[in-house]
Amino acid sequence: MWTRHHKRRNTGRLIVPAITALVLTYFGFHAYQGDYGLNGKERLEGRIAGLEAKLDALHRERGDLEERVSLLNDGSLEKDMLDEQARRALNLVRENEIVIFRPAGNVN
Repeated sequence: MWTRHHKRRNTGRLIVPAITALVLTYFGFHAYQGDYGLNGKERLEGRIAGLEAKLDALHRERGDLEERVSLLNDGSLEKDMLDEQARRALNLVRENEIVIFRPAGNVN
C-alpha cells in the first residue's frame, strides 16, 4: 500500500496574520490621514478658530453699527449725527468747513 506524505508548509499559517496586518494598516492609515482622522480634526479645529475670530469681529462691527443707529432713533435724535449722515449721503460741505474722512473702522 502506497501512502503519500505531504510536507506541511508554513506559508498557510502566515496567510491570516498577513491579511490581518494589511487590514489594520489600512484602517490605521485612514484613522490618521483621512478626512475624519487626526489630521482632519486638526484642520477643522484651525478652521473653527479662524471662523470664530471672524464672528467676533462681525459682532464688534454690529455693536458699533447698533450704537450709531441708536443715535438716530426718534426719541434721542442727535442733530450732529443727522447732519453728518445727510452731508455724507449728499456729498455736501459748506465753504468754510474742512472735512476729514476717517476709515470706517476708526469711528469714535
